[in-house]
Amino acid sequence: MKRTISVLALLATVGCIGNGGASAAEATRRTGVAIRGEMFLINGRPTYEGREYNGMKIEGLLMNSRMVQGIFDDLNPETTARWNYPDTGRWDAQRNTREFIAAMPSWRSHGLLAFTINLQGGSPEGYSREQPWHNSALTADGSLRPEYMERLEQVLDAADELGMVAILGIFYFGQDQRLEDEAAVIRGVDNAVGWVLDKGYRNVMIEVNNECNVRYDHAILRPERVHELIERVKGITRDGHRLLVSTSYGGGTIPRENVVRASDYLLLHGNGVNDPKRIAEMVRQTRQVPGYRPVPILFNEDDHFDFDKPTNNFLAAVSQYASWGYFDFRQRGEPFEAGYQSVPVAWQFDSHPRKQGFFGLLSKITGIGPED
Repeated sequence: MKRTISVLALLATVGCIGNGGASAAEATRRTGVAIRGEMFLINGRPTYEGREYNGMKIEGLLMNSRMVQGIFDDLNPETTARWNYPDTGRWDAQRNTREFIAAMPSWRSHGLLAFTINLQGGSPEGYSREQPWHNSALTADGSLRPEYMERLEQVLDAADELGMVAILGIFYFGQDQRLEDEAAVIRGVDNAVGWVLDKGYRNVMIEVNNECNVRYDHAILRPERVHELIERVKGITRDGHRLLVSTSYGGGTIPRENVVRASDYLLLHGNGVNDPKRIAEMVRQTRQVPGYRPVPILFNEDDHFDFDKPTNNFLAAVSQYASWGYFDFRQRGEPFEAGYQSVPVAWQFDSHPRKQGFFGLLSKITGIGPED
Protein backbone atom coordinates (compact mmCIF):
# COMPACT_ATOMS: atom_id res chain seq x y z
CA MET A 1 0.00 0.00 0.00
CA LYS A 2 1.31 3.42 -0.94
CA ARG A 3 2.12 5.76 1.91
CA THR A 4 1.03 9.39 1.62
CA ILE A 5 3.07 11.97 3.45
CA SER A 6 2.30 15.66 3.84
CA VAL A 7 5.04 18.29 4.08
CA LEU A 8 4.21 18.90 7.75
CA ALA A 9 4.46 15.19 8.47
CA LEU A 10 7.82 15.07 6.70
CA LEU A 11 9.15 17.82 8.91
CA ALA A 12 7.82 16.13 12.02
CA THR A 13 9.60 12.86 11.25
CA VAL A 14 13.07 14.40 10.93
CA GLY A 15 14.87 13.99 14.25
CA CYS A 16 17.48 16.29 15.82
CA ILE A 17 21.06 15.06 15.70
CA GLY A 18 22.80 17.44 18.09
CA ASN A 19 24.72 16.25 21.14
CA GLY A 20 26.09 17.80 24.30
CA GLY A 21 29.52 18.44 22.80
CA ALA A 22 28.26 19.85 19.51
CA SER A 23 28.60 23.44 18.37
CA ALA A 24 25.54 25.69 18.46
CA ALA A 25 25.08 25.23 14.71
CA GLU A 26 25.31 21.43 14.96
CA ALA A 27 22.87 21.35 17.86
CA THR A 28 20.18 23.00 15.72
CA ARG A 29 20.65 20.75 12.69
CA ARG A 30 17.94 18.19 12.04
CA THR A 31 19.34 15.94 9.31
CA GLY A 32 22.45 13.78 9.09
CA VAL A 33 23.54 11.46 6.28
CA ALA A 34 25.68 8.36 6.78
CA ILE A 35 26.66 5.17 4.97
CA ARG A 36 26.47 1.58 6.15
CA GLY A 37 27.87 -0.81 3.55
CA GLU A 38 25.93 -0.16 0.34
CA MET A 39 23.12 1.68 2.11
CA PHE A 40 22.52 5.37 2.79
CA LEU A 41 21.10 6.31 6.17
CA ILE A 42 19.40 9.52 7.25
CA ASN A 43 19.44 10.18 10.96
CA GLY A 44 20.69 6.65 11.61
CA ARG A 45 17.90 4.87 9.71
CA PRO A 46 18.02 3.43 6.19
CA THR A 47 16.38 5.58 3.57
CA TYR A 48 12.98 4.35 2.36
CA GLU A 49 13.05 1.94 5.27
CA GLY A 50 11.49 -1.44 4.49
CA ARG A 51 10.55 -0.44 0.95
CA GLU A 52 10.61 -2.79 -2.04
CA TYR A 53 9.23 -2.15 -5.53
CA ASN A 54 8.39 -4.98 -7.94
CA GLY A 55 10.73 -7.23 -6.00
CA MET A 56 13.60 -4.73 -6.02
CA LYS A 57 15.09 -3.43 -2.79
CA ILE A 58 14.64 0.32 -2.40
CA GLU A 59 15.65 0.62 1.25
CA GLY A 60 19.03 2.33 1.51
CA LEU A 61 18.98 4.03 -1.90
CA LEU A 62 19.25 7.79 -2.38
CA MET A 63 17.03 8.97 -5.22
CA ASN A 64 18.18 12.34 -6.47
CA SER A 65 17.97 15.01 -9.13
CA ARG A 66 20.55 17.28 -10.74
CA MET A 67 19.57 20.77 -9.56
CA VAL A 68 23.02 22.35 -9.92
CA GLN A 69 21.81 25.87 -10.76
CA GLY A 70 20.20 26.57 -7.40
CA ILE A 71 22.70 29.34 -6.59
CA PHE A 72 23.55 30.32 -10.20
CA ASP A 73 24.66 33.80 -11.18
CA ASP A 74 26.62 35.25 -14.08
CA LEU A 75 29.44 37.65 -13.27
CA ASN A 76 30.09 38.38 -16.96
CA PRO A 77 27.97 41.41 -17.92
CA GLU A 78 28.22 40.48 -21.60
CA THR A 79 26.30 37.22 -21.12
CA THR A 80 23.94 37.94 -18.20
CA ALA A 81 21.04 38.86 -20.51
CA ARG A 82 20.96 35.29 -21.82
CA TRP A 83 19.30 34.23 -18.57
CA ASN A 84 16.53 36.83 -18.40
CA TYR A 85 13.20 35.61 -17.05
CA PRO A 86 10.48 35.70 -19.71
CA ASP A 87 8.05 37.57 -17.47
CA THR A 88 10.39 40.35 -16.30
CA GLY A 89 13.01 40.53 -19.02
CA ARG A 90 15.87 40.44 -16.52
CA TRP A 91 17.98 37.93 -14.61
CA ASP A 92 17.59 37.71 -10.81
CA ALA A 93 19.85 35.36 -8.82
CA GLN A 94 17.90 35.85 -5.61
CA ARG A 95 14.64 34.97 -7.32
CA ASN A 96 16.24 31.81 -8.71
CA THR A 97 17.26 30.61 -5.25
CA ARG A 98 13.99 31.71 -3.68
CA GLU A 99 11.94 29.71 -6.21
CA PHE A 100 14.29 26.72 -5.82
CA ILE A 101 13.61 26.65 -2.08
CA ALA A 102 9.86 27.10 -2.60
CA ALA A 103 9.80 23.98 -4.80
CA MET A 104 11.80 21.74 -2.45
CA PRO A 105 8.89 20.53 -0.25
CA SER A 106 7.06 19.20 -3.31
CA TRP A 107 10.17 17.32 -4.47
CA ARG A 108 10.51 15.78 -1.03
CA SER A 109 6.85 14.89 -0.80
CA HIS A 110 7.24 12.75 -3.96
CA GLY A 111 10.15 10.79 -2.49
CA LEU A 112 13.18 12.82 -3.60
CA LEU A 113 15.76 12.59 -0.83
CA ALA A 114 18.75 14.28 -2.48
CA PHE A 115 19.81 16.80 -5.09
CA THR A 116 23.11 17.84 -6.62
CA ILE A 117 24.04 21.52 -6.42
CA ASN A 118 27.37 22.93 -7.58
CA LEU A 119 29.52 25.92 -6.59
CA GLN A 120 30.27 26.38 -10.30
CA GLY A 121 26.90 25.18 -11.57
CA GLY A 122 26.67 23.31 -14.85
CA SER A 123 26.09 24.45 -18.39
CA PRO A 124 23.06 26.77 -18.27
CA GLU A 125 22.41 25.73 -21.87
CA GLY A 126 22.32 22.03 -21.00
CA TYR A 127 25.42 21.09 -23.00
CA SER A 128 27.98 23.69 -24.12
CA ARG A 129 31.43 23.57 -25.65
CA GLU A 130 32.28 27.21 -24.98
CA GLN A 131 31.27 28.76 -21.65
CA PRO A 132 31.87 32.52 -21.67
CA TRP A 133 29.61 33.13 -18.70
CA HIS A 134 31.21 33.39 -15.26
CA ASN A 135 29.40 31.33 -12.65
CA SER A 136 31.63 30.53 -9.70
CA ALA A 137 31.29 30.74 -5.93
CA LEU A 138 35.09 30.58 -5.88
CA THR A 139 37.32 33.54 -6.65
CA ALA A 140 40.58 33.31 -8.59
CA ASP A 141 42.55 32.58 -5.42
CA GLY A 142 40.07 30.00 -4.07
CA SER A 143 38.23 32.27 -1.66
CA LEU A 144 34.46 31.98 -1.28
CA ARG A 145 32.14 34.65 -2.66
CA PRO A 146 29.83 35.68 0.22
CA GLU A 147 26.77 36.28 -1.96
CA TYR A 148 26.94 32.75 -3.38
CA MET A 149 27.46 31.20 0.02
CA GLU A 150 24.53 33.13 1.47
CA ARG A 151 22.30 31.60 -1.19
CA LEU A 152 23.79 28.17 -0.57
CA GLU A 153 23.15 28.52 3.13
CA GLN A 154 19.48 29.21 2.46
CA VAL A 155 19.27 26.07 0.30
CA LEU A 156 21.10 23.85 2.80
CA ASP A 157 19.02 25.16 5.69
CA ALA A 158 15.84 24.26 3.81
CA ALA A 159 17.21 20.81 2.94
CA ASP A 160 18.13 20.23 6.57
CA GLU A 161 14.60 21.11 7.67
CA LEU A 162 13.06 18.79 5.06
CA GLY A 163 15.29 15.81 5.80
CA MET A 164 17.05 16.05 2.44
CA VAL A 165 20.67 15.48 1.43
CA ALA A 166 22.70 17.86 -0.74
CA ILE A 167 25.41 16.47 -3.00
CA LEU A 168 27.60 19.55 -3.17
CA GLY A 169 29.85 19.78 -6.21
CA ILE A 170 32.82 22.11 -5.97
CA PHE A 171 34.19 22.37 -9.54
CA TYR A 172 32.72 22.26 -13.03
CA PHE A 173 34.64 22.03 -16.31
CA GLY A 174 34.31 25.25 -18.27
CA GLN A 175 34.56 27.22 -15.03
CA ASP A 176 37.53 25.66 -13.23
CA GLN A 177 39.84 27.93 -15.23
CA ARG A 178 38.48 30.79 -13.13
CA LEU A 179 40.92 29.63 -10.45
CA GLU A 180 44.42 30.89 -11.10
CA ASP A 181 46.52 27.84 -10.24
CA GLU A 182 46.59 24.50 -8.45
CA ALA A 183 47.17 26.15 -5.10
CA ALA A 184 43.92 28.07 -5.60
CA VAL A 185 42.07 24.84 -6.42
CA ILE A 186 43.33 23.27 -3.20
CA ARG A 187 42.46 26.40 -1.26
CA GLY A 188 38.98 26.30 -2.79
CA VAL A 189 38.46 22.73 -1.58
CA ASP A 190 39.65 23.62 1.91
CA ASN A 191 37.46 26.71 2.08
CA ALA A 192 34.31 25.04 0.74
CA VAL A 193 34.56 21.95 2.93
CA GLY A 194 35.56 24.01 5.96
CA TRP A 195 32.57 26.30 5.42
CA VAL A 196 30.14 23.34 5.36
CA LEU A 197 31.65 21.87 8.51
CA ASP A 198 31.79 25.20 10.34
CA LYS A 199 28.09 25.70 9.63
CA GLY A 200 27.39 22.37 11.29
CA TYR A 201 25.74 20.70 8.29
CA ARG A 202 25.52 16.91 8.49
CA ASN A 203 23.32 16.48 5.42
CA VAL A 204 25.98 17.38 2.82
CA MET A 205 28.09 15.01 0.72
CA ILE A 206 30.89 16.29 -1.50
CA GLU A 207 31.37 15.71 -5.23
CA VAL A 208 34.85 17.16 -5.83
CA ASN A 209 34.13 17.87 -9.48
CA ASN A 210 31.58 17.01 -12.10
CA GLU A 211 32.94 14.60 -14.72
CA CYS A 212 36.64 14.68 -13.90
CA ASN A 213 37.56 13.23 -17.30
CA VAL A 214 36.05 16.13 -19.28
CA ARG A 215 38.17 19.21 -20.22
CA TYR A 216 39.59 20.34 -16.89
CA ASP A 217 42.35 22.95 -17.00
CA HIS A 218 43.95 21.99 -13.68
CA ALA A 219 45.74 18.62 -13.59
CA ILE A 220 44.68 17.89 -10.02
CA LEU A 221 41.05 17.82 -11.19
CA ARG A 222 41.71 15.18 -13.87
CA PRO A 223 41.31 11.41 -13.46
CA GLU A 224 44.95 10.67 -12.71
CA ARG A 225 45.12 12.94 -9.67
CA VAL A 226 41.60 13.75 -8.52
CA HIS A 227 41.89 11.16 -5.75
CA GLU A 228 44.34 13.56 -4.08
CA LEU A 229 41.49 15.99 -3.52
CA ILE A 230 39.17 13.22 -2.35
CA GLU A 231 41.73 12.28 0.29
CA ARG A 232 42.15 15.93 1.19
CA VAL A 233 38.42 16.32 1.82
CA LYS A 234 38.49 13.21 4.02
CA GLY A 235 41.25 14.81 6.08
CA ILE A 236 39.26 17.97 6.89
CA THR A 237 37.37 17.51 10.16
CA ARG A 238 35.56 19.43 12.86
CA ASP A 239 35.10 17.77 16.25
CA GLY A 240 35.92 14.41 14.69
CA HIS A 241 33.33 14.76 11.91
CA ARG A 242 34.10 14.80 8.19
CA LEU A 243 32.06 14.84 4.99
CA LEU A 244 31.40 11.88 2.72
CA VAL A 245 33.14 12.45 -0.62
CA SER A 246 33.46 11.16 -4.19
CA THR A 247 33.74 12.49 -7.74
CA SER A 248 32.09 11.69 -11.06
CA TYR A 249 33.05 10.82 -14.66
CA GLY A 250 31.39 11.48 -17.99
CA GLY A 251 28.44 9.41 -19.14
CA GLY A 252 29.02 5.68 -19.55
CA THR A 253 32.44 5.75 -17.83
CA ILE A 254 33.43 3.31 -15.10
CA PRO A 255 35.35 4.86 -12.17
CA ARG A 256 39.09 4.23 -12.07
CA GLU A 257 40.79 2.27 -9.33
CA ASN A 258 42.32 5.34 -7.64
CA VAL A 259 38.89 6.92 -7.19
CA VAL A 260 37.22 3.65 -6.20
CA ARG A 261 39.78 3.11 -3.44
CA ALA A 262 39.54 6.69 -2.13
CA SER A 263 35.79 7.39 -2.33
CA ASP A 264 33.11 6.88 0.30
CA TYR A 265 30.49 6.28 -2.41
CA LEU A 266 30.75 5.93 -6.20
CA LEU A 267 29.15 8.24 -8.75
CA LEU A 268 28.09 7.16 -12.24
CA HIS A 269 26.56 9.13 -15.10
CA GLY A 270 24.13 7.77 -17.67
CA ASN A 271 24.47 10.49 -20.31
CA GLY A 272 24.89 8.92 -23.74
CA VAL A 273 23.72 5.52 -22.49
CA ASN A 274 20.63 4.77 -24.57
CA ASP A 275 20.23 1.11 -23.62
CA PRO A 276 19.06 0.44 -20.04
CA LYS A 277 20.96 -2.87 -20.16
CA ARG A 278 24.18 -0.85 -20.30
CA ILE A 279 23.16 1.04 -17.15
CA ALA A 280 22.84 -2.26 -15.30
CA GLU A 281 26.14 -3.44 -16.75
CA MET A 282 27.89 -0.25 -15.58
CA VAL A 283 26.88 -0.99 -12.00
CA ARG A 284 28.12 -4.57 -12.22
CA GLN A 285 31.42 -3.45 -13.77
CA THR A 286 31.94 -0.82 -11.10
CA ARG A 287 31.69 -3.51 -8.42
CA GLN A 288 34.46 -5.40 -10.22
CA VAL A 289 37.00 -2.52 -10.21
CA PRO A 290 40.08 -3.41 -8.10
CA GLY A 291 39.77 -1.85 -4.67
CA TYR A 292 36.00 -1.95 -4.60
CA ARG A 293 34.44 -2.78 -1.26
CA PRO A 294 30.72 -2.54 -0.43
CA VAL A 295 29.85 1.16 -0.79
CA PRO A 296 26.80 2.83 -2.33
CA ILE A 297 26.70 3.34 -6.10
CA LEU A 298 24.75 6.39 -7.18
CA PHE A 299 23.86 7.86 -10.58
CA ASN A 300 23.56 11.63 -10.11
CA GLU A 301 23.23 12.53 -13.78
CA ASP A 302 21.25 10.78 -16.52
CA ASP A 303 19.32 12.51 -19.28
CA HIS A 304 17.29 9.51 -20.36
CA PHE A 305 13.63 9.21 -19.44
CA ASP A 306 10.92 6.86 -20.85
CA PHE A 307 9.34 6.93 -17.41
CA ASP A 308 6.10 5.47 -18.76
CA LYS A 309 7.82 2.40 -20.23
CA PRO A 310 8.44 -0.91 -18.42
CA THR A 311 12.19 -0.55 -19.02
CA ASN A 312 14.21 2.63 -18.60
CA ASN A 313 17.52 3.79 -17.13
CA PHE A 314 15.95 4.61 -13.77
CA LEU A 315 14.57 1.10 -13.29
CA ALA A 316 17.73 -0.51 -14.68
CA ALA A 317 19.86 1.22 -12.04
CA VAL A 318 17.49 0.24 -9.26
CA SER A 319 17.50 -3.38 -10.47
CA GLN A 320 21.21 -3.48 -9.60
CA TYR A 321 20.71 -1.73 -6.27
CA ALA A 322 22.06 1.63 -7.42
CA SER A 323 20.47 5.01 -6.75
CA TRP A 324 19.43 7.11 -9.75
CA GLY A 325 19.46 10.83 -10.50
CA TYR A 326 17.33 12.79 -12.97
CA PHE A 327 19.07 15.30 -15.29
CA ASP A 328 16.97 17.45 -17.58
CA PHE A 329 17.64 20.56 -19.63
CA ARG A 330 15.59 22.73 -21.95
CA GLN A 331 16.03 21.53 -25.50
CA ARG A 332 15.82 23.78 -28.56
CA GLY A 333 12.32 25.12 -29.08
CA GLU A 334 10.99 23.94 -25.72
CA PRO A 335 9.19 26.32 -23.35
CA PHE A 336 10.73 27.98 -20.28
CA GLU A 337 9.09 25.35 -18.06
CA ALA A 338 11.24 22.50 -19.45
CA GLY A 339 14.45 21.33 -17.82
CA TYR A 340 16.20 21.84 -14.49
CA GLN A 341 19.67 22.81 -15.70
CA SER A 342 18.78 25.44 -18.30
CA VAL A 343 18.67 28.97 -16.89
CA PRO A 344 16.29 30.53 -16.05
CA VAL A 345 14.72 27.52 -14.34
CA ALA A 346 11.10 26.72 -13.56
CA TRP A 347 11.75 24.73 -10.38
CA GLN A 348 8.23 23.37 -9.76
CA PHE A 349 7.95 19.58 -9.91
CA ASP A 350 4.96 19.69 -12.26
CA SER A 351 5.92 22.54 -14.59
CA HIS A 352 6.65 20.22 -17.57
CA PRO A 353 5.52 16.72 -18.61
CA ARG A 354 9.03 15.23 -18.27
CA LYS A 355 9.25 16.43 -14.69
CA GLN A 356 5.80 15.04 -14.01
CA GLY A 357 6.91 11.70 -15.47
CA PHE A 358 9.99 11.54 -13.27
CA PHE A 359 8.26 12.50 -10.05
CA GLY A 360 5.36 10.18 -10.83
CA LEU A 361 7.63 7.16 -11.23
CA LEU A 362 9.75 8.25 -8.26
CA SER A 363 6.64 8.31 -6.09
CA LYS A 364 5.65 4.82 -7.23
CA ILE A 365 9.11 3.39 -6.60
CA THR A 366 9.59 4.96 -3.19
CA GLY A 367 6.01 4.61 -1.98
CA ILE A 368 5.98 8.27 -1.00
CA GLY A 369 3.39 10.62 -2.43
CA PRO A 370 1.65 13.88 -1.55
CA GLU A 371 -1.75 13.78 0.06
CA ASP A 372 -4.68 14.05 -2.33
